[in-house]
Amino acid sequence: MKNLLHVGPDRNTKKDILKYYDDEWIETRVDINKEVNPDILGSMTDLSNVKNNFYDSVYSSHSIEHVYQHEIGGVLKGFYKVLKADGILVITCPELKSICQLVLEDKLLDTAYESSAGPVSPIDMLYGHRDSIKKGNDFMAHKSGFTLKTLMSACTKANFQCVAGIERPKQFDMWVVAQKDKTNKDKFAENVKKILQF
Repeated sequence: MKNLLHVGPDRNTKKDILKYYDDEWIETRVDINKEVNPDILGSMTDLSNVKNNFYDSVYSSHSIEHVYQHEIGGVLKGFYKVLKADGILVITCPELKSICQLVLEDKLLDTAYESSAGPVSPIDMLYGHRDSIKKGNDFMAHKSGFTLKTLMSACTKANFQCVAGIERPKQFDMWVVAQKDKTNKDKFAENVKKILQF
């Protein structure tokens, strides 16, 4: 069995995330919002209550943009600490270049796509889902943003030895996969292909 730390899961479970995380994975959910019933209640800015060098993978979907820019390095170093030596980090978040293209087209408030939470506009992708925030969920506010270059660079600065990523402009998101060490680059490349199968 493999151990997965799912950071900021909201109401999702392992069944709702990547096919890569099959039945061999044991999921531990950590979230700052107690209403989503996480296994570990806490912020990604302080993973001191999470076991170090234990997880085979950390998965963070649309959560890293909810911390301030000056906190990003500490968050990534926290992910690094809880991973095993050959552990894999998987992050997906909004991709600013494709979102800003809509802003340049003066479509800031136009619906870019429909989600389970309702219509999503560029302003929601930039600053957080307005309707969720309006309903009192302040955790949904966005405090920072990334391009693929800046997120990959941040992972490298946090000491991840192998980093790969892709942009998905039509989905307004990007995906970064980072490995803690570089002892097996072939295995890393194989994992990247498996993880980024959509």
